[in-house]
Amino acid sequence: ALLVWFPGPHSFTGEDCAELHVHGGPAVVNGVLQALGRVPGLRPAEPGEFTLRAFRRGKLDLTAVEGLRDLIGAHTEAQRRQALRQMEGDLGRLYQRWSHALTQALAHLEAFIDFGEDEEVEEEVLGQGEELLPSLGLLSQIWGSGHKASPLAVTVRALERDIRAHLRDGRRGELLRGGVRAVIAGPPNVGKSSLLNLLCQRPAAIVSPQAGTTRDVLEVALDIGGYPLVLSDTAGLRRATDPVEREGVARARARLSQADLVLAVLDVTSVSPTGVALGAALAALEPPPGVPCVLVLNKADLLGGRGGAPSVAGPQGPPATLLSCKTGQGLQELLELLAQQLAQLCGDPLSGSPSLTHSRHSRHLGACAAALARVGRGDTGDTGDIGDLALAAEQLRVARRELGRITGHVGAEEVLDIIFRDFCVGK
Repeated sequence: ALLVWFPGPHSFTGEDCAELHVHGGPAVVNGVLQALGRVPGLRPAEPGEFTLRAFRRGKLDLTAVEGLRDLIGAHTEAQRRQALRQMEGDLGRLYQRWSHALTQALAHLEAFIDFGEDEEVEEEVLGQGEELLPSLGLLSQIWGSGHKASPLAVTVRALERDIRAHLRDGRRGELLRGGVRAVIAGPPNVGKSSLLNLLCQRPAAIVSPQAGTTRDVLEVALDIGGYPLVLSDTAGLRRATDPVEREGVARARARLSQADLVLAVLDVTSVSPTGVALGAALAALEPPPGVPCVLVLNKADLLGGRGGAPSVAGPQGPPATLLSCKTGQGLQELLELLAQQLAQLCGDPLSGSPSLTHSRHSRHLGACAAALARVGRGDTGDTGDIGDLALAAEQLRVARRELGRITGHVGAEEVLDIIFRDFCVGK
């Protein structure tokens, strides 16, 4: 066996750690674990305990912990890249930068409120404002003058804009982490189940010439160009008389309303290849408004080689492609088209600002932005001044606390440390 020693604080958890590398199969590993279990003071680790120890010792924040968990569960290359970037701290550093700006603003503001009557302290505070907090400028302007915006108010508004822009990322990170939910929709007997089988390269769905074979929603997970796709095959959309088929159509409609991407399948031999006719056939499926759609014109083998994929409703219509689920003709073009759509929905995980990956991030960031929006906004809606200093300080505390809940860093000690470090109060 091989024993590897990791002395703290440079280990993963920050503690002294040792790893045993043993040879053989599961029986050897179980024998070693049983032997270790008989040593006094040793016990098996709880699920996630090593990561929890790393978090408690400051080796990881909560966003990095979530990134590590996502990395372990990653199924596609894009998921791996996004999780690795988050685990390495890109997202945490962005939130820490915002939190630091809020902490600085709050510390200076509270110092001015608490010690502003002391001339020596006030002089020191006002004299060091630009040096300590360049983004805010001199605290002497915190009161504002006429219609001139105070530097603190300008900074708060800028931070609010940055957070709201971060929230408006189209759920790219969440889609990449959980998989883009795509729904195959269309009339009965156009080849929806055949398309599912073709994409996953196995007979996952029952295929029959009889219309209305699919009654329930069938779901498979795919890797398309490195992006995760959760593909759902649904019942044919029509007015059904059979009670079971009616339930299948209702489930298809419900899944369609939740789709991130729609694969609308039509029989190319039963619809006119004009943009108007194809647009009407697509509209009859009632795809959710604003959801991207790919038009798949199936049964191309019956065309005898005639024509290509027409555009729907001109250049503004959704992309369309010809396909034959029977022969595989057009499969590569469809895969490339799907990869392009997924890349637009999920973005490049390695470029630009890191994306939101969890709904809890969105919830806390929304509360943070709402608190910043309340700073200095009275009945008149004026945003030029900071308003009541005590109320502004409270809203900054709320905003900072919400950011801290994302990373797991919540506390008042940082504010106190900055007050005493920067202003030497009580010196």
